[in-house]
Amino acid sequence: MSLNRQEKAVVVEEVVAKVAKAQSIIVAEYRGLDVASVTELRKKARESGVYLRVLKNTLARRAIAGTPFEGLSDQLAGPLMYGISNDPVGAAKVMADFAKTNDKLVLKAGSLPNSVLNQDGVKALASMPSREELLSKLLGTMQAPIATFVRTLNEVPTKFVRGLAAVRDQKEAA
Repeated sequence: MSLNRQEKAVVVEEVVAKVAKAQSIIVAEYRGLDVASVTELRKKARESGVYLRVLKNTLARRAIAGTPFEGLSDQLAGPLMYGISNDPVGAAKVMADFAKTNDKLVLKAGSLPNSVLNQDGVKALASMPSREELLSKLLGTMQAPIATFVRTLNEVPTKFVRGLAAVRDQKEAA
């Protein structure tokens, strides 16, 4: 079912709003996917905060025109599904993980602001840890010296108390 001019304008505005806040766009060919698989992919994308949409390529080109993702326009051919994410790694992770278990979804290209990624680049991006994982690792690294210092300070009175307890037990035994 084709869209009229006003409906197309609404779709383009919606996608432009998502692209304005996006950190990455991943494009995949979905030829041959059944409805159940697409529904499962949409569910995973929603849980990860990824905007997943099937668009006409001309509408997608209009939406990314004049944005840092404009270089992706050359890659838009065939039936494509677009994953748009505020997290640079989010869309790549969702789509690459799904593509591992379902060979009908083929990653085509991706884009970070002002750079276009090929299929291997998207897979490499998907293997990177997310922002939350990196922050948790950083926090753990920052806390480690402090925790070790506190344990060391705690050992001094603990050893003293154990020494006193040993002297007391020795005197009681005598």
